[in-house]
Order: sequence, then structure tokens, then C-alpha cells
Amino acid sequence: MAARFGSAVRELRIHLCQKSPASKGVREWVEKHYVDTKKANPQFPILIRECSNVTPKVYARYALGKENSAVLSDKSAADVGRTIEMLAKQ
Repeated sequence: MAARFGSAVRELRIHLCQKSPASKGVREWVEKHYVDTKKANPQFPILIRECSNVTPKVYARYALGKENSAVLSDKSAADVGRTIEMLAKQ
């Protein structure tokens, strides 16, 4: 089941490493759930940024440039999905 994002959040950015064990859950979420989430929110920008040895994080940008973030290190794909939904609903 893909999350539908409300009008409060303007953009999501997901940072992850292509190889690190800490990013495994984020990579799994991208592989299994990104497409369905994007289909449920076709006009919504979801940016995936891959970089070697980066700490996996998700950033949510809201109106007036306000941002919140959450570290996704060593989280499962389900935990990553819950964290993204929580940030999208703030």
C-alpha cells in the first residue's frame, strides 16, 4: 500500500549509499515501494540521491522552506516507509 501525501509537504529527498549495510533498508524500500508511492503521488517530487558512504536520511521540505529530516540507518524497509509517511503528514 503506497502512501498518499497531503498538501503540507512540498518535496521528499532520500539520501542513501549504494553499498553500505546501513542503507540496506532504504535500498529495499526504493526497489519495492518507490514506484507504487510515485504512482499514488504523480505530481509530487520524490528525489533519490545516491552517494558513497553517506548516512541514509530522508528530508521533507514544507512551505516557506521549512525542513525536517530523519536518519534511516539500519532501518528495515517497513520502518523507512513509516518514517516517510510520518514526515509527509507533519
